[in-house]
Amino acid sequence: MFFTFDGLDGVGKTTQIRLFCDWLRGRGLTVCECRDPGSTPLGDRVREIVLHAPDDTPICARSEMLLYMAARAQLVEQVIRPALARGEVVVSDRYLLANVVYQGHAGGLAVDAVRAVGEVATDGLTPDATFLLDLDPAIADERMQRERDRMERRGDDYRRRVREGFLAEGAANADRIHVIDAGRSVEEVGKQIRTLAERLL
Repeated sequence: MFFTFDGLDGVGKTTQIRLFCDWLRGRGLTVCECRDPGSTPLGDRVREIVLHAPDDTPICARSEMLLYMAARAQLVEQVIRPALARGEVVVSDRYLLANVVYQGHAGGLAVDAVRAVGEVATDGLTPDATFLLDLDPAIADERMQRERDRMERRGDDYRRRVREGFLAEGAANADRIHVIDAGRSVEEVGKQIRTLAERLL
């Protein structure tokens, strides 16, 4: 089983992923937890580039998308597929949906083109369910108690387009992208995620 979490930075993904993985392990399941980009030596290096490149290193939207895709291809090959083959439950912090939204809907690239490149990068591996944590961008921004990375410094209009892109994808793929109101308590959000996951497990 392959689950992913997505949404704006500041919506509570890290907290909910930790609680969800603890719940899965409590059910006796072996969990492979990963993040995209990251969780491989190549992915970690790409993550450093796309999130923390200095201002004098321009990265256009297409280059940015391809860097993410390269990291994801390695993640699928090195981590996700082997874990699934071992019968583990994979839980990933972000996956292809993030590129479709950030570089496609919000970044100006053709959404279908991003999706097509993603199909190659992932070799067609699709999550069984995505938990999309939704929150007003202004509230999500207030929740972040840390220095902003390169993506997070793009301003309110960009973050608004990101949210709209996520919601559009959720509406178009409601069978596997579950939009969850992240403005509620941690307990309420976690309960909804577990209820949805139980149906699949």
